[in-house]
Amino acid sequence: MASDTAHDWSDVVDWRRRVAELYRAVRREPDPAVAHAAWARGRADLLATHPASPVPPPARAGYRPPPVAPYDPAFRFVVPVDGDVVPERREVTTGTDGVVPFDLVGRVTLPGLGRLDLWWCAGYGGGLFLPLRDGTSGRGSYGGGRYVLDTVKGADLGGDRAALVVDLNFAYAPSCAHDEAWACPLAQTGNVLAAPVPVGELS
Repeated sequence: MASDTAHDWSDVVDWRRRVAELYRAVRREPDPAVAHAAWARGRADLLATHPASPVPPPARAGYRPPPVAPYDPAFRFVVPVDGDVVPERREVTTGTDGVVPFDLVGRVTLPGLGRLDLWWCAGYGGGLFLPLRDGTSGRGSYGGGRYVLDTVKGADLGGDRAALVVDLNFAYAPSCAHDEAWACPLAQTGNVLAAPVPVGELS
């Protein structure tokens, strides 16, 4: 989540369309490694060239995107959502979006790694949100953590309640990693893995 006020609204609409198209192509591609390579190229291009990129315009000249680790199928999970959770709401105060409410809707268990809370953004329209902080955070990836799913903004890898796709190879740094003027909800208790997740966007 971040402020869109610094960008022309039509640029933001186009950015969101392009992100949605990128993830739609990911879901349609039967080979996750092929989908991942196309995603990495597409995301790097958007960050470097799009007028609504979170990368500040002065930094886009000669911009080098964050490295993305080679695809590792060991970090792809298709898991059920455990909805047996005590209801919880977190209201995240941001510098640009005001208070953003998130409701806990379930948990996913990633074999060999641990459990992560799954959130529903309770703002207009709603969407699934799965942030992640792990053993690489601040030591190989963005210190504030990364996002795996943020369907409000189009980051949707597919699946449903019975079999949600949680592919950590697609973990990416939020907008605030590129510019401190952006405000992002970050992983808190329940979305932290002690083990390193050495895939996805690194730093």
